[in-house]
Amino acid sequence: MPQTVKGVISRAKGAPVELVDVVIPDPGPAEVVVKVQACGVCHTDLAYRDGNITEQWPFLLGHEAAGIVETVGSSVTHVQPGDFVVLNWRAICGECRACKKGKPQYCFSTFNAEQPMTLTDGTALTPALGIGAFVEKTLVHQGQCTKVDPAADPAVAGLLGCGMMAGIGAAMNTGAVARGDSVAVIGCGGVGSAAIAGARLAGASTIIGVDLDQRKLDWAVALGATHTVLSGPSVDVPEAVKALTGGFGADVVIDAVGRPQTWEQAFYARDLAGTVVLVGVPSPTMRLEMPFLDFFSHGGSLKSAWYGDCLPERDFPMLVDLSLQGRLPLEKFVTERIGIDDVEEAFEAIHKGRVLRSVVVF
Repeated sequence: MPQTVKGVISRAKGAPVELVDVVIPDPGPAEVVVKVQACGVCHTDLAYRDGNITEQWPFLLGHEAAGIVETVGSSVTHVQPGDFVVLNWRAICGECRACKKGKPQYCFSTFNAEQPMTLTDGTALTPALGIGAFVEKTLVHQGQCTKVDPAADPAVAGLLGCGMMAGIGAAMNTGAVARGDSVAVIGCGGVGSAAIAGARLAGASTIIGVDLDQRKLDWAVALGATHTVLSGPSVDVPEAVKALTGGFGADVVIDAVGRPQTWEQAFYARDLAGTVVLVGVPSPTMRLEMPFLDFFSHGGSLKSAWYGDCLPERDFPMLVDLSLQGRLPLEKFVTERIGIDDVEEAFEAIHKGRVLRSVVVF
């Protein structure tokens, strides 16, 4: 029988979010209803609200979530009621050209729930990243549920559903940071700080955080940065990074901002044949203009990190275990725990750079 629960939606571009009644249908054959315990407030949710992702309003926001499987569809075998899961937005299909090439981390045809969640008048909601988790219960495809150790704090584990995985994976998976490498991360908000934590976990010896905000650099140090660069109009970021790496530049430079200026800084801040990883998300109107010869003469790799090139079934349980062992300080990313009616204020905290993550706790 369908259930009516409370959830946070966005009705129009830039309009304040609303707490409304949301109808959750019974799960279809491959679907699962999850009782959400916690959900992080990610910059992507703000981008949905502001119309920078798509214009398929109204949106059911929220996607960095953990919770308990409540009910499952008739053909579900992946999880069962009572399982503690982190939700993911890459439910690998196994059939697309990426999967058949043995590169499921690039799956081009991921699964979502087939039925819509709706308002009480029947209006279909567009769930953020196919999840929609600023809601007491949500409907997802079974492949979007990744079982992890139930000893984990839901507010901590849920962050792996997007931003923390994107940052950690940008370092460990996309950037392939190795022991003894030097790494620079431009932009030390939630994703950038996660990249720093990932670089530390991978064994990098020099980890440089770069940001305009000293508060974010302090976060970076707490999460593993060995050096920091307070950037600004008078600071030559590539030269500052080179000064900290023997004059050569970093082996891997991660742009966690996603602007032409920061990507160019990342390009010139790396060592010859070094790697640039873009994990910050540019806007559709941004353009980059650089000397074409420099791409040839500097060599190396220029990569973009999609979800940190993660495989949720492989990476989420491992990272949760490392967190429980005290080897990965995921708990430091939870700046504040808030209620479901505090999401709009959490968006303002993102704008002002006050938090790594606000987490809605149910």
